[in-house]
Amino acid sequence: MKENVYVISDIHGMEDLFEEALEKWNKKTMQLILIGDLADRGPKGKQCFYKAMKLAKEKGAIYLTGNHEEMFLNFLSNPEERFHMYSINGGIETLESFFFKGVDKEYSPTEMAMMIKSQHKELIRFLGELPLYYEWKEYIFVHAGVNLLFRDWKYSTKQDFVWIREPFFKLPNQTGKIIVFGHTPTPLLHEENGNFDLWLHDNKIGIDGGGVYGGAVHGVLFKENGEMIDNKFNNQTNPWQPRY
Repeated sequence: MKENVYVISDIHGMEDLFEEALEKWNKKTMQLILIGDLADRGPKGKQCFYKAMKLAKEKGAIYLTGNHEEMFLNFLSNPEERFHMYSINGGIETLESFFFKGVDKEYSPTEMAMMIKSQHKELIRFLGELPLYYEWKEYIFVHAGVNLLFRDWKYSTKQDFVWIREPFFKLPNQTGKIIVFGHTPTPLLHEENGNFDLWLHDNKIGIDGGGVYGGAVHGVLFKENGEMIDNKFNNQTNPWQPRY
């Protein structure tokens, strides 16, 4: 196991910010962890999915599933029923990244799902096998959080790991662990619109800076000696426009 850990969260199809964050990753000394939501909302969902899969398969990166990975797979399993919910949550941008702009005007949800399942079998299988969390020393890395009502946080359900919000960040953390998570943009956690900084509270560290909304993507280095170094990559293209 490498002595340090480098964590990136909630890329949401912003391949340029993904690349910037990866520039700070030292492959020899840092274990790379991607804590979910690589696609949707931003324009390069397919490219980010494939980049993350390649990093996992070739460089040993740990890719944890997020709610948007789950929504993508749910759409593929039941396209007619799931299309509306997926599309309004940023899925249309991901579908366009697999095809072309305005694809939903030419193909039905079933047709789009059938083509993706036919042409991207390895990716779909890979996304369906992603882990829910990763432990390292005193840290838990997870997409959304854990259920703090359980005596043992590992009893949390998949719904908790990939979707939880207020019941996690508002309840006291008695796990004895430092929980690093994404999912909820830090301006919401700070209750300060436009504050993209890391959220540090009660041994919980929120690292989703809302990059896709014009905020920032964080690449956070956790060192073996307990030191934490935050690399912040601001979205220089779009102004801050929260849509969550």
